[in-house]
Amino acid sequence: MPTLKFAVLPGDYIGPEVMSEALRVLAHVAKKEGLTLDYQHADVGGAGIDNHGKALPDSTLALCQQADAILFGSVGGPKWEKLPPKEQPERAALLPLRKAFNLFANIRPGLLYSDLTDASPLKTARIPNGIDIVCIRELTGGIYFGQPKTTTKLENGEEQAIDTMVYKTSEIERIAEVAAVTAKARGKKVCSVDKANVLETSVLWRRVVTAYFAKHHPEIALSHMYVDNAAMQLARDPNQFDVLFTENMFGDILSDEMAVICGSLGMLSSASLGTGKNSLGLPFGLFEPAGGTAPDIAGKGIANPCAQILSAAMMLRYSFGLDAVADKIEAAVRLAVATDGVRTGDIAFGKPAVGTKAMADAIIARL
Repeated sequence: MPTLKFAVLPGDYIGPEVMSEALRVLAHVAKKEGLTLDYQHADVGGAGIDNHGKALPDSTLALCQQADAILFGSVGGPKWEKLPPKEQPERAALLPLRKAFNLFANIRPGLLYSDLTDASPLKTARIPNGIDIVCIRELTGGIYFGQPKTTTKLENGEEQAIDTMVYKTSEIERIAEVAAVTAKARGKKVCSVDKANVLETSVLWRRVVTAYFAKHHPEIALSHMYVDNAAMQLARDPNQFDVLFTENMFGDILSDEMAVICGSLGMLSSASLGTGKNSLGLPFGLFEPAGGTAPDIAGKGIANPCAQILSAAMMLRYSFGLDAVADKIEAAVRLAVATDGVRTGDIAFGKPAVGTKAMADAIIARL
């Protein structure tokens, strides 16, 4: 069995609290499965700013470059919100990491157990069996990275800001491939989201996606939807989708909407995969919970560690090829939460709430 060599970037506020529990789960699994864990911690986000002067210290980036994957915590919070936008933890840590490792594909499962439908703002009658969809978001193109990106002062004294949305065929095809592979493991159904009635980039997106699926994945049922309609349909009937995929900015918005309708962010994981391979010949990736740093509950020992634990399972699946072990962790989380009813405060709904460590203990017991 492989040695699991990964960088641990705990982040800020509740980040280190839930990360320590994810590592406990990984240690338990490693012992049972005969795996060797080889990881080191490094500062990132606000911790990077406080201890090294910037959100992504050079030493942290060097550690990541020597690893086969990155297990990432949540970053940011009120302590650093008055910094210039380009220096704030989220923007100054995640965007450079995506660029450094060409992490072009974000995979975010939208999973809500049927036992937790009360967590969703949607009426239970709309989602009686919970929610099970996946959002695939292109991460390194589009308006977030396109050039020119400027703010200038005009002759009349006004300021003018410009962001440029740019996509090329190869960028669209490679994210289409991720969506297709994901769909093959699920319901073989993909909905591509764009704004082809307005944007030139979306006209190209729709044309390239249509041709790519027809040539390479004709067995996948492909549909197209404008982003405004997709946002409405997610709130109306999320399970009409199976795999939803789209460009960077639309994916940023839709994946967060999906997270909200799935209830607690404390349950949602994500993976960001790059074009490069690690030392095992598998995709190098960054794996992180979908939620934030929750400063209001930091240090209280009550944060939900499930999203961080499920992100660790995604790391095992994608960057280490350990599908069966990842399955066991995901099943243990489901059993602990849904069957055993062990829940942190964000998903308790009248049941006694347990703390961060007790939640991880329940998952380990199921393992």
